[in-house]
Amino acid sequence: MPGPSIRLHLRVSPGAGRSAVVGRYRSGWKIRIAPAPERGKANAALLDLLAKTLAIPRESVALVGGRGGRDKVVALDGISEEDVEEKLATAAGGTP
Repeated sequence: MPGPSIRLHLRVSPGAGRSAVVGRYRSGWKIRIAPAPERGKANAALLDLLAKTLAIPRESVALVGGRGGRDKVVALDGISEEDVEEKLATAAGGTP
């Protein structure tokens, strides 16, 4: 049986000095991405950052909404919502 699957709402700022989870943004999370938004580089960097931060395989992270905008929806497989919240909070420098 496959693990849980959730949708994560993000506000992404491309072209930042460095890629990082910033913190909460409305009902989702704000993330800065270093690459500029050209030819999908920022989207690829976002998915790589999420996979690394959440300690899940890259193929378990998929962009399902907002490909060309700052507001994005990402599908995450094999991780619970509680684990996502804890790991993103820790990455943002907060306490889970």
